[in-house]
Amino acid sequence: MHGTGRQFIQYRDAFAGFGRWNRCIVLCPLFPVGVRGDGDRSGFKRLVEGDIHYDNVLLDMVSEVGERYGKRFEKFALFGYSGGGQFVNRFAYVHPERLWAATIGAPGNVTLLDASKDWWLGVGGFERQFGKPFDLAALRQVPVQMVVGRADLETWEITVRDDSPMYLPGINDAGRTRPERLRALKASFEAAGIAVRFDELENIAHSGLQVVEVVQDFFAQRLRTMRTGA
Repeated sequence: MHGTGRQFIQYRDAFAGFGRWNRCIVLCPLFPVGVRGDGDRSGFKRLVEGDIHYDNVLLDMVSEVGERYGKRFEKFALFGYSGGGQFVNRFAYVHPERLWAATIGAPGNVTLLDASKDWWLGVGGFERQFGKPFDLAALRQVPVQMVVGRADLETWEITVRDDSPMYLPGINDAGRTRPERLRALKASFEAAGIAVRFDELENIAHSGLQVVEVVQDFFAQRLRTMRTGA
């Protein structure tokens, strides 16, 4: 899943070899900017924008690919970085039963596994938002990786000011930088009984293409486990 910059073609190319050698279909969606006429680039990150549910749009894309190739993809792996990492964070909460692995990469804002915080800072009011209860047991079955560069320390893009339309009380409380916020997300997962592979990479700032190799290693390990029945 692309981020705010929508580098979907670059991710497609970066995963092409992985798809070939691991016998996978690689899908790199594109969600356009400003679909409601407001120029908003970030609606997809929170899954719901007006009457658009981007999680369901993605599931429809997966179904369409399956129909094209005569396959059924009841489960798939999902990787997203930056804004895409936000998407994966929240998609995993809403549809854990559809994932055989999830990688959350360097999200600017996180949704913690904290029922005392309202959606989308936490999972409070989840059923009201999505029309179904939050399924923690299913989420515990999803292998999760979190990845961020140790040098990803710029805060200008992720600090939400109180005059922003995105502002919610407590939106900046998870940490100042992306590594701090991702560590807070990891802690909330582990407190809920969800194991996390946490990769904090040296000498990498905010660059999704530089973490692809580590993500592919995680996915390849999960594929081997599934295919051998281990």
